[in-house]
Amino acid sequence: MRRRLLIALTVFSTLAVFAFAVPLCLTAATSRTQQFVLARTGDADRFAGLAVTADRLGDNRALSVEVDRYRDLYGESVLLVDARGTPIVNAGVDTADTAVAAALAAARRNQRPAPVTRLLPWSPHTVLIARPVGSDTHVQGAVLITASTAAARSDITGVWTIVAVGALVAMAVFTALALVLSRWVLRPLAGLSGAVAELTATLPKPRGGTPVTRRHGGPAELRAVAESFDSMAAAVRDSALAQRRLVDDTAHAMRNPLAALTIRLDSLEPAIPERAAPTFRGATREVERLTGLLDGLLTLAVAEGTDFDPATVPAGEHCDAVQVVKDRIDAWRNAFEAAGMTLIQVADYPPPVTAAGAHDAGRSGPNAPSSGNPRAEAAISADALAQILDVPLSNACRYAGPAAATRITVTASSGEVILTIADNGTGVAPGELDQLTTRFFRGASAADVGGSGLGLPIAAALVNARHGSLAVEAVAPQGLAVIIRLPAADIPAPLSWDAS
Repeated sequence: MRRRLLIALTVFSTLAVFAFAVPLCLTAATSRTQQFVLARTGDADRFAGLAVTADRLGDNRALSVEVDRYRDLYGESVLLVDARGTPIVNAGVDTADTAVAAALAAARRNQRPAPVTRLLPWSPHTVLIARPVGSDTHVQGAVLITASTAAARSDITGVWTIVAVGALVAMAVFTALALVLSRWVLRPLAGLSGAVAELTATLPKPRGGTPVTRRHGGPAELRAVAESFDSMAAAVRDSALAQRRLVDDTAHAMRNPLAALTIRLDSLEPAIPERAAPTFRGATREVERLTGLLDGLLTLAVAEGTDFDPATVPAGEHCDAVQVVKDRIDAWRNAFEAAGMTLIQVADYPPPVTAAGAHDAGRSGPNAPSSGNPRAEAAISADALAQILDVPLSNACRYAGPAAATRITVTASSGEVILTIADNGTGVAPGELDQLTTRFFRGASAADVGGSGLGLPIAAALVNARHGSLAVEAVAPQGLAVIIRLPAADIPAPLSWDAS
């Protein structure tokens, strides 16, 4: 890949250099050609003026002296002819040359001469410059100069050489930069590819192919990294599935022996002597704790293995969160009162709303909700929401402490339903907040109270499976709050009825 990237960068830099150098060279050649043509045309016009003066005086000696001096100075031949084409002064021009004859004939006819093409280092050594003698209405002859292009071509070659050297230097600089850039870009990729390949080699081969490699092309190195990542993702997915299946199978396999052990312990209880009764009761509690732990693992495996789209919620997969909260308060009120605590519901919801978030105010008819019966339709079944709410309520009842008050707030906002279970109890240490939804984690305040550490992870898994979120936050000045966000159910509004 480094070679291909280097080639691509070099090609682009070469095109950029050529796009700058070629127009510069052509502009320099055009400018030098114009300078050359203007100089020789001026010389020819000067000789034409001298020829008019000589014709008026009837003496060509001064004209011949100027032509010979010009040839000696510049090494270029000059020819002057009269109106009939008869040579007047000839300083080295071959009159038999057809190109010379054609240029003189065109000048005697006062025709515009053909433009001189752009001079290049390989252009002809001489160029014919012809000009008429006399006025536009009365042409008395013509002047022709065989101009040498050696000096102009040498200047053009010098400019082109400088531009070529500069282009080569620029190409060398760009190539070095491309090499450094390619190494800088690809060094992390090479390290990543090696690390991923080494890690993938230790993972079990995933079932099925690697769709990223099949669907997309690209350089071999990137395809190798994509294939390694795809294999690693598939292996992680298979491992997570195998983990959930292992937990599920293990819990199922152990429940029967534990049930049999419980029955045997119950049958042994009358025969246990008094001095062994504490040990027997401890063993019974451990069996019950293990049974509860297996039940929690089963529930967690089921919760983590479920998922659905809130946009396609079945008819029975939605509930009124306000009513579910009222039911759970009725179910837990006795337990809270026995523990010396208070459990209340705070009316923090808006006027009646539909699941889509539109206010029901102004609707009429037999199906219209009354203003005293607000609803907050959530995309979850009543049983699942009750199972979720039981976790923070159980924790508050067991860990908040005597005289603590627990408040449940339901808020229906646009597109979601928010349930907040907050208490003013002892709370937890700030460093433990982020770990409360971790499996088997139990805070320092719960060390002396029974529990498996799976309640909040199960509730979080159930909420996450429904594209919601569960967060645990501290309450000022003290206490703990569990905030549950669930998507609102998209329930069509009932038809309106008009009594008239």
